[in-house]
Amino acid sequence: MPAPGADRGTAPSSGKAALDALLDLVGGDLVRVNQTIVDRMHSPVALIPQMAGHLVAAGGKRLRPLLMLGAAKLCAYEGDRHVRLAASIEFMHTATLLHDDVVDESNKRRGRDTANALWGNKPSVLVGDFLFSRSFELMVEDGSLEVMAILSRASGVIAEGEIHQLLTANDISTTEQAYLEVVGAKTAALFAASTRVGAVVADRPEAEKDALEAYGRNLGVAFQIADDFLDYSAREADLGKAIGDDFRDGKLTLPVIHAIARADETERAFWVRCLEEQAFSDEDGEADLAQAMDLLLKHGSLAATVRRAHEYAEAARRALDVFPDGDAKDVLVGIVDFSVERAY
Repeated sequence: MPAPGADRGTAPSSGKAALDALLDLVGGDLVRVNQTIVDRMHSPVALIPQMAGHLVAAGGKRLRPLLMLGAAKLCAYEGDRHVRLAASIEFMHTATLLHDDVVDESNKRRGRDTANALWGNKPSVLVGDFLFSRSFELMVEDGSLEVMAILSRASGVIAEGEIHQLLTANDISTTEQAYLEVVGAKTAALFAASTRVGAVVADRPEAEKDALEAYGRNLGVAFQIADDFLDYSAREADLGKAIGDDFRDGKLTLPVIHAIARADETERAFWVRCLEEQAFSDEDGEADLAQAMDLLLKHGSLAATVRRAHEYAEAARRALDVFPDGDAKDVLVGIVDFSVERAY
């Protein structure tokens, strides 16, 4: 394994293979999900499909609906409810991205201009609200109170996580526990809801629902920790953003939290100046970023971050032990490996 912090290229072939295997498993269903998304973006207000289409086209891997479809496959579901509900999950996720970019004042996402950069904050917030409404319409059409309870609860938890992150922004006293609470809410909650819904539509026993929820939750945390690691290691082309974006924004992610906990007085003053006061020594913060990278390496913070991601990944793998071996289980285990391999 390459040393954490070394220059990385693209994700390893095994990571791409894991995604390809998931697409092979549920690709036909995903085509129907995408068509549902396109159909439900229609509105007589022209700006709505224009903005929604921009963000949907910007893409991503559709990982949350894919996980829901994969969980349903693991549970041997043979109906069609999962298609509508996977689209509902993607609408919810897309709405949170619109709102997140406004809150974070982001101008780029995956290398493309964000909706708020192109159309402004007010339209972005309102179109995000529209997408939430579409998500809940699809839930209502499904008719399951259990599914509505799971997804509506996840929506509330995501909002709480966003607020929690806002309250701890630029605060170097932020603890690892506080960070994990934010990650568990902002990222892992929708992962967990997606995989649990896959078991619910298949009417599986409570133990299997709980197992898939645990799988999704731990996978989501591992995925986000790896993502935060990448901000201090990946090339700009890999993520559509420059190394150190989180540092320049003063975000307290796990690598930095680990280093701050081990900082001496001089190092702590450096973190206060850069993260709390945002008073960089040069215009683009490059010199301070280089010093931050030195401190992360000095304290083994990048290696510690990768180890933490692996702990959550292993918990996700163990959660699937209740299911018999088979292709669907192998694919979901492969996605766990993909989630942390991105940090190599």
